[in-house]
Amino acid sequence: MGTVTNSLKGAFRIGQTLSVLGRTGLDWVRGDRPPAPRLLRQTFESLGATYIKLGQFIASSPTFFPKAYVEEFQYCLDKTPSLPFGVIKRILRDELGRPLDEIYAEIDPVALASASIAQVHAAKLVTGEDVVIKVQKPGVENILLTDLNFLYLGSRILETLAPKLSWTSLSGIVEEIQRTMMEECDFIKEANNLKVFRQFLQNTHNEDATCPRVYDHCSTRRVLTMERFYGVPLTDLESIRGYARDPEHTLITAMNTWFASLTQCEFFHADVHAGNLMVLRDGRIGFIDFGIVGRIRPDTWQAVSDFISTVMVGNFEGMADAMIRIGVTRRTVRVADLAADLRRLYQQMDRMVPDDVPYQADKADDDVNNILMDMVKVGESHGLHFPREFALLLKQFLYFDRYVHILAPEMDVFVDERLTMLH
Repeated sequence: MGTVTNSLKGAFRIGQTLSVLGRTGLDWVRGDRPPAPRLLRQTFESLGATYIKLGQFIASSPTFFPKAYVEEFQYCLDKTPSLPFGVIKRILRDELGRPLDEIYAEIDPVALASASIAQVHAAKLVTGEDVVIKVQKPGVENILLTDLNFLYLGSRILETLAPKLSWTSLSGIVEEIQRTMMEECDFIKEANNLKVFRQFLQNTHNEDATCPRVYDHCSTRRVLTMERFYGVPLTDLESIRGYARDPEHTLITAMNTWFASLTQCEFFHADVHAGNLMVLRDGRIGFIDFGIVGRIRPDTWQAVSDFISTVMVGNFEGMADAMIRIGVTRRTVRVADLAADLRRLYQQMDRMVPDDVPYQADKADDDVNNILMDMVKVGESHGLHFPREFALLLKQFLYFDRYVHILAPEMDVFVDERLTMLH
């Protein structure tokens, strides 16, 4: 019976998808024709959970997708209306298998946040601890599987019709998306990530950073109860001054913790935007939301580390050599040729950004994003294709670059000896 129900739900979901696509096509015929990247982003937002996540995947994958789409999908919104509190209580009761008043002394009926996959409520345990409860929305997993199978089928058809589209196979990308999204639906995996990260902090004797404690007795695959943190985002400079004596030291702690995780933890936090890095009331750095993590092989990390070092000193041959070790290729790439193209790219950049122009946060962010994409493009013009982990890593570097400009504009990260992993 369950299989029949799931098949009906799947058929209904494909019907919904085709209906949204049909409406978009009709608007196009009527003359409502935004640029293709914006049209695709708006369509994805209308299609909901899977496509919003897919949009965010595109935004963080400049090694897979064209620049215009990567830039447009930075604006992909993952805010959805909250489910009624009665629905949330029912899910909690079903998942935890006992009366809620045996576990929680109180639960705030107004959600702290609501996204496509889950919504979050503040609560207090009967034992007195302040917690947040992350509750997976009903039917999300089914929608994801149906949508992703639909996308996988579509990508295989496209590959058959247009075999020269790209040797980075579309169906391979969809499989990668499926793996990461289904992981995000499994809160046991996220709970395990939190425990592993806490253990890493303990092993490295790091008392200046932390991540939320998991309460196993009220967590399942679809419900995650965690310690509640009180603090401010890393970029809230005025508030940070009230919590931490030295914003620069706070930033160095965050960067050193993250860099150390690349070699001493089994994964790295792959989404260090300001909302996921908090400065707590006691001055510690709190890493939150471990739904998206990246894993990198030691030999790839060595090549990435060499790449960063060579970028710092402007060694183009070294940059080219590291890029070749990071990338995947079907042909021989000549280091000298790639180095010459990278040198040309840097000379262009020097002309574009004169030293006497004052720093503007938004502009700098765009510049760094563009530099990353231009470097990837140069590599690809030599037949290199980069793994997504490389893009995820570089994206986190870009976030930290932004924080340096906000919190420590006088700091030179290339020579500052407090940054242990860069020296």
